[in-house]
Amino acid sequence: MFRKKPSAPVNVEWLIIGLGNPGPEYSRTRHNVGFDLIDSLGERHRIKIDKAKHRARYGLGTVDGVGVALAKPMTFMNASGQSVVPMMREFGLKADRILVVADDLDLAVGRIRLKPKGGAGGHNGHKSIITNLGSEDYARLKIGIGSQRRDDTVDFVLSKFHPEERVDIEQAISRCITGIEALVSEGLERALNVVNEGTKEV
Repeated sequence: MFRKKPSAPVNVEWLIIGLGNPGPEYSRTRHNVGFDLIDSLGERHRIKIDKAKHRARYGLGTVDGVGVALAKPMTFMNASGQSVVPMMREFGLKADRILVVADDLDLAVGRIRLKPKGGAGGHNGHKSIITNLGSEDYARLKIGIGSQRRDDTVDFVLSKFHPEERVDIEQAISRCITGIEALVSEGLERALNVVNEGTKEV
């Protein structure tokens, strides 16, 4: 009887983190596009998100031959840093080797931006990561979810996309995956060009 050979250990060179909230009630909401991206990236590169540690669900594998960990913190958005920082330590990575993917209220639905570093921009997930990491110097990939009046923000980010918006989001996720592939295989500068092509803002 043939036994399946054990998988070779993965030398993790990049930690790709998608932010969101755990639980079926938050599935595919605007605030969870980071989770959606991780699921799609995992499917594309046959990386199962089947491990649990440091209050996260994650998977190990390769993207274009580069070892990666794809992670979804299970802490709820406002405490994301409590998961992200221990995972960085687990894989021996510094801030310049993590990418955080999250929703952005300041971008129209389906617009994407890659930034090499920056402040929280009012996003509670980034606030938590910056507080726990003690640094703003990590790359972040923003996926536009549209804007809403400030007094309606919480309800808005926890709402689901309209069907026509979902088409735009799936296209945005596909473009994000192309950008992540460029990031891990060719570096940040190349990824900035790929993701932000045709825009002035980086």
